[in-house]
Amino acid sequence: MAKKQTPHAQEQDLLIKLLSFQDDPLAFVYYAFPWGQANSPLENSQGPREWQVEALTKIRDHLKANQHKHAQDLTPELLKMARASGRGIGKSAFVAWVALWMFSCIPSSTVIVSANTEAQLKGTTFPEIKKWATMAINNRWFEYAMMSIQPADWLVDALKETTKLDSAYWSITARLWSEEAPDAYAGAHSQRGMCVLFDEASGIPGCIWSVAQGFFTDKTVHRVWLAISNPRNPSGEFFECFHGNRDQWDTDSIDGRSVAENDHQLYDNIIQQYGADSDQARVEVYGQFPRQGDYQFIGRGDVDDAIHREIFSDPGAPLVMGVDPARYGDDSAVLAYRCGKDAKSIPFERYKSCSITELAEHVARGIDKYRPDAVFVEGDGVGGGVVDVLKQAGFKITEVKTGGGAQDKEMYGNHRTEMWGRIRDWLPNASIPDDKELADDLCAPRYEFTLKGQLKLEPKDKMKKRGFASPDYADALAMTFSRITSRTDIGSSRRFKRKKVAANVDCDVFT
Repeated sequence: MAKKQTPHAQEQDLLIKLLSFQDDPLAFVYYAFPWGQANSPLENSQGPREWQVEALTKIRDHLKANQHKHAQDLTPELLKMARASGRGIGKSAFVAWVALWMFSCIPSSTVIVSANTEAQLKGTTFPEIKKWATMAINNRWFEYAMMSIQPADWLVDALKETTKLDSAYWSITARLWSEEAPDAYAGAHSQRGMCVLFDEASGIPGCIWSVAQGFFTDKTVHRVWLAISNPRNPSGEFFECFHGNRDQWDTDSIDGRSVAENDHQLYDNIIQQYGADSDQARVEVYGQFPRQGDYQFIGRGDVDDAIHREIFSDPGAPLVMGVDPARYGDDSAVLAYRCGKDAKSIPFERYKSCSITELAEHVARGIDKYRPDAVFVEGDGVGGGVVDVLKQAGFKITEVKTGGGAQDKEMYGNHRTEMWGRIRDWLPNASIPDDKELADDLCAPRYEFTLKGQLKLEPKDKMKKRGFASPDYADALAMTFSRITSRTDIGSSRRFKRKKVAANVDCDVFT
């Protein structure tokens, strides 16, 4: 009687075959799934779509280059890949393939899968991975839990016997995140292979992106970070993959109409309903970022246009200085200057970790240098102290309470929102510095509505929960709109006369 083969013996040839694909996810995808096979879910499909082939080829070429570096004792590089797309191009399927490739072809590797919401992760992304796992040629290798896929016990035992590899982190894990406790997201490591997959990445906050970076501390050949999403938000980390951080990421945008298998009537209907140049068409069809985000107070398009607009010189316009104070912490104190439509000619000034006296000194120097017609300083918090020091020294300063009532009470819920509203109205004809922090600040806040139907800018604590810093640069610019100023207001800093600083001030900051 013939001896019955062990599961290990039955799978040995398959294991050897899949190991040959450790640097070639495209070959794995073609081999592992039943493309074109009768009575299979893929009976009418012959393989990946064109954009998927291109992306998998990029991963293959990167890994082969890493193997070459490794052979020369050079540090392998982390592949950071971002894909923005229109609707229905097969994003979740692509995420599933990359996850199953690393799990199947690189024993003891770790795959972390996250999405913009718990509902997306549990209801779409991870079920898609499980669906493709059941179709895979090595489906017997998988054991399923609600939020993870683990290798079968017999496979772990066989691997330990033959390779001595530690399989403690060998898994595909769907990982939830919390903005309130981002560090709880951390903790996964692998010296064999590490893959982080962000589905609908546009909605994942910046604090989680920062923590995810720590997953890649082991300098292995097989390190892949994939972020894929409909590009719904013209700010945030996913947006920066294509803009400020584009030198660090391999990026591409996929137009839904480029996918031959899709029903193009869907895209035609979107274009017909909303317009070819609408944000809906940009996001849902073209795979491009919108000019205006959901509930975004100031659109990215207006900001970009103002950055590239030539300076309009208006000597008759008042020069206004705006000061957004900060003391220690992560926020910065910023001094902004605006002359009519021109906020570009005089550079903004940024100061970190200033005392009240030090910041007052910086403001005083700015006044002495540029002689603005009006100076507006946010008086909430430490700003009140800055105002006191400057007034005591003889400077004419206007203290601004941002939480106070707006002049246009029907339109705005508070004075801060009103100032930002004036920025929004001013931008289409204005010029601003080509400064990433200022641009991001202007685009970051969302708006809300009060019970009376007034517009109200999103509070800073809500912004920070979404992963955005305090918009210090934009708040300083907003200060210049605290009230409508004209050259007739020149009871101004140009006529200031100094007097000796009071003895209780730490030092004479104006010498």
